[in-house]
Amino acid sequence: MKNIAIFASGSGSNAETIIRHFEHSEEVKVSLILTNNAEAGVIARGKRLNVPTLVFSRQNFSKSDAVVDLLKNQHIDFVVLAGFLWLVPSNLIKAFPNKIVNIHPALLPKYGGKGMWGHFVHEAVVANKEKESGITIHYVNENYDEGQIIFQASCAVTANDSPEEVAQKVQKLEHEHFPKVVESLLIS
Repeated sequence: MKNIAIFASGSGSNAETIIRHFEHSEEVKVSLILTNNAEAGVIARGKRLNVPTLVFSRQNFSKSDAVVDLLKNQHIDFVVLAGFLWLVPSNLIKAFPNKIVNIHPALLPKYGGKGMWGHFVHEAVVANKEKESGITIHYVNENYDEGQIIFQASCAVTANDSPEEVAQKVQKLEHEHFPKVVESLLIS
């Protein structure tokens, strides 16, 4: 059995989609949700879906091995960032080499980097009159959104689309593809 930990900072819709995808799997289990936001919607989702959830501080995440030790003690094999906004520290990357993936709501390398998340990405896509947007699933390294790309999917953006409409199209792609890509990385 492969154990996944999901890191999320917000509502947790991608976390829920992944949890539900694996809820009857005999090979993969979402064993833990971690969040840096005590007000995050992912906490209620975790409780409702019977997945233990833990809130951690920046100190425990970035300045100590507390989170790495927790993951190892929980026998976590793979880490999924699903709307997690903090830069992952090098000690966590070293503890889980090529075992941390992130989903970004744009077609990287466009619209990536610090500060480019959620509505900021969709607003930039619309402002720049892009003809398409989409998702990028990538390995995590020491820099925001610069890890090796694993998978991309795109959607059309029309001249009349609002940032909210682009967000809806992108979220549909996230929910459709993220669980399947995670599964493909764990089960070969």
